Amino acid sequence: MGYTNYILLSKKGMLTFKNFNIADWFSFYRIFATPFLFILIWFDLRLIFTWLLLISYCTDAIDGYLARRLKITSPRGSQLDSFGDQITLIVGLIGLFYFETDFIKANICLILIAFIPYIIQMLIAYFKYGKATAFHTYLAKLSAVLQSVFILWSLFFTPEYVLFYTMIIIGLLETFEEIALIFMYDNWASDVKGMYWALRDKRRLKKETQ
Repeated sequence: MGYTNYILLSKKGMLTFKNFNIADWFSFYRIFATPFLFILIWFDLRLIFTWLLLISYCTDAIDGYLARRLKITSPRGSQLDSFGDQITLIVGLIGLFYFETDFIKANICLILIAFIPYIIQMLIAYFKYGKATAFHTYLAKLSAVLQSVFILWSLFFTPEYVLFYTMIIIGLLETFEEIALIFMYDNWASDVKGMYWALRDKRRLKKETQ
């Protein structure tokens, strides 16, 4: 079977591979890069690990931009993007723990205070929807940026406490917002801007049904 038989051209003119568009493949990159990042941690290659982690974070910005710009957003793409984000965050945190062990040990209580609500949010989502959320709220995007900046800054230089505390506060706010949104939406939803927009849409739908 020829190479051209594997490449399909969608109605929007986007080049896709077995129904996956270009934004999806940037998300796939983050997933496929994870084992290599773990290998770099294992061999104590901090600088190479940090640069490749930076590339993974950049693909997160690129796939979202392409999806919106080319109007190829979809629930599948949102879920794939969220999974790529989560697995990249995990490997970034593991790298931070390995390369900056003293900092992690010194702040383990605060880290757990921020991390435990996140685990609870994930469990609630899987219990209700059978999969992780992909709301992609503004707070979630801000939190992701702060997390990536803090992790990269810590790995390239040394941990910065102002960034650390800011990341913790925004992360907690974002987690509590996600939990509230889970209880608001009976069915899985993607690309919800935030609580304000969710409440506004709910009020509008209520007026329309009256």
